[in-house]
Amino acid sequence: MRHILSTIVVVLGVGPLHAEPTPIDWPDLIDQSVQSYEDPFLDLDYEQVDDLRRVVTLQAELDGGKPSPETGTQLEKVKAELSAQGIDADWLISQRGIVAERRELASAAGNVALDGETITLGGFAIPAPPDEDGSAMAYLVPERGMCSHVPPPPPNQMVRLRLSDGWAPARIHEPIVLTGRINIDPSDRQMMVVDGFISMNATFSMDVHEVQTFGQSDKAEAPATNDWAKSLADGFQTGAKSGVTAQ
Repeated sequence: MRHILSTIVVVLGVGPLHAEPTPIDWPDLIDQSVQSYEDPFLDLDYEQVDDLRRVVTLQAELDGGKPSPETGTQLEKVKAELSAQGIDADWLISQRGIVAERRELASAAGNVALDGETITLGGFAIPAPPDEDGSAMAYLVPERGMCSHVPPPPPNQMVRLRLSDGWAPARIHEPIVLTGRINIDPSDRQMMVVDGFISMNATFSMDVHEVQTFGQSDKAEAPATNDWAKSLADGFQTGAKSGVTAQ
């Protein structure tokens, strides 16, 4: 039995114990197969969208059973104005639910090819309360200011981080580069960020193995762009690696 186990260890031990991390950028997280779909609302200008809202409001008044004498006339007038522009108001309204579902899928669907992979990704860290099991947690987003001064990114552009080795973000939107195992693991938690509670809706979770942080001068000069996140990841790949690196 001992000989058999030794043989198994030798066979399994031929390869490296840990896979080499794959450097990625934020667009790589998106499931591109569901990004292309017909959205007829994109072709509407502001006034046309406003007219469509009026159609919905007037129709609701009619359906509610207490319309004013002018409601029906106003409804037909707005529909006629839209029709003269080649817009079928009734058809567009019927498409709202379909388009909403497609938009939601496009914003939430993650790249299944990365599920369970070890990757390196740069971005901005947002501190988070501990998990139910006491694990230190944080979030990673692609641009500075997200979830505070600007809205959160789509779910497939947010990663919920499970931290280790005692590191935690020192401040909101701290620029970092992370290496770890990423998984498609949707979560949605309410969390206080700066001025109020925010829905932190993330498609991905990540078990963080390595962290690279940056000095004040790096943070001052770093632009809040995906290109910068890519440059951080590239720099991390060519730099020295250790369990947790801080500067």
